Amino acid sequence: MPKPAAARRVTIIDVARHANVSTTAVSKVLRNAYGASPDMRAKVRKAIAELGYRPHASARGMRGQTYTIGVMLPSIRNPFFADVLDGIAELLDDAGYQLLMGPGSNGETAEARVTENMIDHSMDGLILVAPVSSRRHLEHVAARVPTVIVGRHGRSAGHDSVADDDLAGAALVVNHLADLGHRRIAHIEHHERDRERLAEMPNAVRAEGYRQAMHARGLDEYVDIASTTYTREGGYLGTKQLLTRLHPPTAIFAGADIVAMGAMQALAEAGHTVPGDIAVAGYDNTMFADFAPVGLTSVDQGGRQMGRNAARLILDRIADPARPATHMTLTPTLVVRRTTAAP
Repeated sequence: MPKPAAARRVTIIDVARHANVSTTAVSKVLRNAYGASPDMRAKVRKAIAELGYRPHASARGMRGQTYTIGVMLPSIRNPFFADVLDGIAELLDDAGYQLLMGPGSNGETAEARVTENMIDHSMDGLILVAPVSSRRHLEHVAARVPTVIVGRHGRSAGHDSVADDDLAGAALVVNHLADLGHRRIAHIEHHERDRERLAEMPNAVRAEGYRQAMHARGLDEYVDIASTTYTREGGYLGTKQLLTRLHPPTAIFAGADIVAMGAMQALAEAGHTVPGDIAVAGYDNTMFADFAPVGLTSVDQGGRQMGRNAARLILDRIADPARPATHMTLTPTLVVRRTTAAP
């Protein structure tokens, strides 16, 4: 008995015919490229769903593309990076790309190993989130594969970038606390060891934003910084340091929400209430900041939007590697919750 003929795989040409558009239009929609109207996108996505179209990875690989994007995250413990990853995945999935993730472990050696492996596996592009590698290494990576840098302020003609206005974000926190009546406002920063990248890293920019905002409010004499790490342990240890001061702070600006979690743990162990004794504010507006028992005042830098922007930029860079670099800066907002109040 003859075997039944295998069902023919749906192609991009089939999708174009079904939607009554050109194959170029379908390609634009698949890549989330500019130039496709909302109506065209709706028609193409409806045709894809009705036909069950799936991009053929092996065929695309033979044409020089694997339709995979490598994403390097510095840590999988910080929930802010999960927000960024969600935004990236949301847009890449619509474009038919597979996202593959590697942890950079907050170290140059680990980052180099991850990025080199991604390049060796012929990924079409890389999105590096808050990398700590030298500018020279990032330029080297971008020269070999389309690259987008997220959360770092250094600009280059060789790669695109998406960052938050961390100076403005820090000022939002300081001004909020000062308006409540606080003067002894302390900051917990992530200690930056490398002088070369000092001006590029978000943690260093936030610390500088804190200093500038304190100066603008006439609070220079109260500037107090504990240098630890952007981890829960860092927030815990930094708060322990601040509580040993002759005049402890009445408010703590933690450089990240995960740092604020450690800070509140240390305050609870020391018998202090939040915000009754000491107010606490974070940065990132992660999901647990809105968790009712926490209610953390935090700066929202739009992690999911940063991820979507990065994904769109990498798709545009893949489509046109020679185009001028794009550098996007998002405007943060302050979300006030229960952890901040008048002293």
